[in-house]
Amino acid sequence: MTDSKRLAVVGAGAVGGSVVELAADYGHSVVAFADSSSAVVDDDGIDTGTALDRKASEGHVGDGDPQDALAADYDVLVEATPTTLGDAHPGFSHLRTALERDRHVVLANKGPVAERYADVRDLERDSQGRVRFEATVGGAIPIVSTVEDLSPSHVTAARGVLNGTANFILSRMAAEGIDYEHVLAEAQDLGVAEADPTFDVEGTDAALKCVILANVLSEGEREFTLEDAEVEGITNVPGSALELAAEDGRTIRLVGEATRDGIRVGPRLVPQNAALAVTGTRNIVQLETDHAGQLNLSGRGAGGPETASAVLGDVGRLE
Repeated sequence: MTDSKRLAVVGAGAVGGSVVELAADYGHSVVAFADSSSAVVDDDGIDTGTALDRKASEGHVGDGDPQDALAADYDVLVEATPTTLGDAHPGFSHLRTALERDRHVVLANKGPVAERYADVRDLERDSQGRVRFEATVGGAIPIVSTVEDLSPSHVTAARGVLNGTANFILSRMAAEGIDYEHVLAEAQDLGVAEADPTFDVEGTDAALKCVILANVLSEGEREFTLEDAEVEGITNVPGSALELAAEDGRTIRLVGEATRDGIRVGPRLVPQNAALAVTGTRNIVQLETDHAGQLNLSGRGAGGPETASAVLGDVGRLE
């Protein structure tokens, strides 16, 4: 039985909200919950239903200041604010505050471990708290923990389809013979693509996930950031390219690869019956290992409850 943890959740989007909603199912309590402009704190556990309803109806979770959540008496800070590049703030500053208080941190925010991995590990070494970040790569798929279980030194590469939006678009283009712009509009109507899909379709999101995996594989010997990645998106993939690929029994997927030597993301030809040819919004990662051969991990790579399951799995791994 997992020890019950007291959680402070910062970020009230789909993932943060789902963590708050599901925490009790995993045996944990939420003592603080913050969005960008407000917070609710209760040492005995907040009323999660009321906080979520208030967010939905009024646009804020409570009457307190967001800093109140960071100052609360919690065991684990769940950092679920939007990913930012460069200095990775405010996510990195939230993480630093928690570690300086000797508290654990579980990240859904990619920024700190994609852009400031060495800084995160330095702070962690000086703290009684630990940092976990399964949810930053592949949503519900246990990629980081599998690499840890195998030992990063015995995993030589990780490659896969790591962005559901791009994969949905390419899948639909191939299946229906529709051009990129029409499929993008459809994806936006369905809520699969953001109003501004740049992060997904230009390969940035997949690249950040590969950067994180490269940092895990390198075990601190080298630090990678987004600047180290070779990235090409799908915006210039014509429907005719998918038609030609299909004539040869192949298709095109946005594939990312992470090794200790670097990161590459771009459209790749793959056989139609290959594991990498996942359809719709599914993700897949192939781990190349020294002793276990190739391992394929596939599932839902995004979504509030799916990603929250990875966050709460990480909470359960903390002692």
